[in-house]
Amino acid sequence: MSWGDLNQTVFDRALSRKLLSRRGRGSSLTAMPDTLSSRGPAVGFLETSSIAKGIDATDAMMKQADVELLMTTIVPRGKYLIMIGGMVADVESSMRAGRETAGAAVVDEFVIQNAHPQLPAAIKGRVKVGSIEAIGIIETREVASAIYAGDAAAKAADVTLIEARNQPGAKGLVVLTGDVGAVRAAVAAGVATVKKDGMLVAEVVIPHAHEALVKSLTA
Repeated sequence: MSWGDLNQTVFDRALSRKLLSRRGRGSSLTAMPDTLSSRGPAVGFLETSSIAKGIDATDAMMKQADVELLMTTIVPRGKYLIMIGGMVADVESSMRAGRETAGAAVVDEFVIQNAHPQLPAAIKGRVKVGSIEAIGIIETREVASAIYAGDAAAKAADVTLIEARNQPGAKGLVVLTGDVGAVRAAVAAGVATVKKDGMLVAEVVIPHAHEALVKSLTA
């Protein structure tokens, strides 16, 4: 199952529950159980101190389970980052294979269950948007922190994630857009997930972004 199909399934389940809930208490219908909440979608992240070990781990992870390879990249100091997506059980199985293959070279890892549907595209690259309203930016010391922040931000308010990924110098950056109130709420939620760990570098909200930013932020 592709990430797009998985997200559509999640959306269909949520819509069914919403429609059923509107029938009122007197209805004999019951809401559809959230059977996907513990199974997906999910994002897994593995970082290794060795490029060669990272490549080997990627191969093992993709062979282990039905997951999508969202990103692999080399960052300064010779580290290798791997990001996968899929159902929770598949992601966890794939992550175990990666850990076993990379061994002592593993320096960081995490799994985000029920990841926001916008997150994979924002990890892969900049998302094209037709117009930009307010802009929210969260800069973090590490890539993992930006991904956590991006997920929390997208879940907190009605915004569009433009990116949530690695930047030069192994930093992470989240860029999002929406109306001013939503952007402020999203940035606050994202910052809350990383600030306590000392991972926040900077946060910015631009209430009325210039149209020229559309090209520079989505190119």
